[in-house]
Amino acid sequence: MPDPITVAAPAMPRTNSNAAKVARDFEGVFAGQVAKIMMESVEMDGDFNGGSGEEMFRGILAEQIGNRIAQGRGLGIASAVEAQIIRLKGGQGDAE
Repeated sequence: MPDPITVAAPAMPRTNSNAAKVARDFEGVFAGQVAKIMMESVEMDGDFNGGSGEEMFRGILAEQIGNRIAQGRGLGIASAVEAQIIRLKGGQGDAE
């Protein structure tokens, strides 16, 4: 019997429009900010403390995590953002 808890988010259609790229970029920034907040909430002490080097590069790591999430299946918000961008442009997905 399949696991009823596992639910996969639908992948965002990969189009070449500017709206899709902007939406994926936005999702990457959003996911990076979420990752940064999560990383800041973890208590770093003992053997797993990276010291000042870790503190310095934690933001870059969070940004890269967000970008990788957006390049993959994402969080599911890019398609909604893309739809709003297209709606605000009057239905022109590729127009600048």
